[in-house]
Amino acid sequence: MTDLPGLPSRRSFLKATAAGAALSGLAVSAKARTAEPPVPLDQYQPEFFTPAEWTFVLAATARLIPSEGDGPGALEARVPVFIDREMMGGYGAAADWYMEGPHQPDADPFRGWQTPLTPAEVYRGAIPVFDAWCQQTHGGAFAELDAAKQDAALTALQKGEVALDPTLKDFFSILLQNTKEGYFADPMYGGNHGMQAWTFIGFPGARANFKEWVPRYNVEYPLGPVSIKGERA
Repeated sequence: MTDLPGLPSRRSFLKATAAGAALSGLAVSAKARTAEPPVPLDQYQPEFFTPAEWTFVLAATARLIPSEGDGPGALEARVPVFIDREMMGGYGAAADWYMEGPHQPDADPFRGWQTPLTPAEVYRGAIPVFDAWCQQTHGGAFAELDAAKQDAALTALQKGEVALDPTLKDFFSILLQNTKEGYFADPMYGGNHGMQAWTFIGFPGARANFKEWVPRYNVEYPLGPVSIKGERA
């Protein structure tokens, strides 16, 4: 994939975001466990997304973190499953956010969430509008386009060139952030399948003791990652 304008390279993007997005904690058991394999991604039944929305999420996350390259892509890491579960949970409903108005869509981003819509409502409202824009601009819904046109469409979305309602204007940044989170979060949340992203960057996961390796810069960690549930890669 050709890097999208304004975005870092794929490798620097993966390494730079890992520390902030990965969730850590004490493993419930030091004993390795055998996890039940999840249903294949093409057989997964979304809890929140409609079939059309799910098709878009699969295609969009696959371009934000593509499968070609040194590490796993978003689909291998099951990022779409993470996002689907997020939309069904407290994050999707903005359950513990301050959501009272007034809302000012053109306010500085540092002033916080400036739409009356929850993240789940932003996805639901923005996807069909973006698909319609892709149809008019590129001759097909986003998932129907080739990789080059998909990258061009995402770039236009990022730059604000797609005519979204002001309440939906943060759709791209939400999608990108959720994709990063699903890639690096603990597998218990649905993404980072098999701790592939952690293995790729050398992150130890939820190991109870890692302090002796903190100052060892550019030294490869010899042990694989451990999940919060005690699963080992």
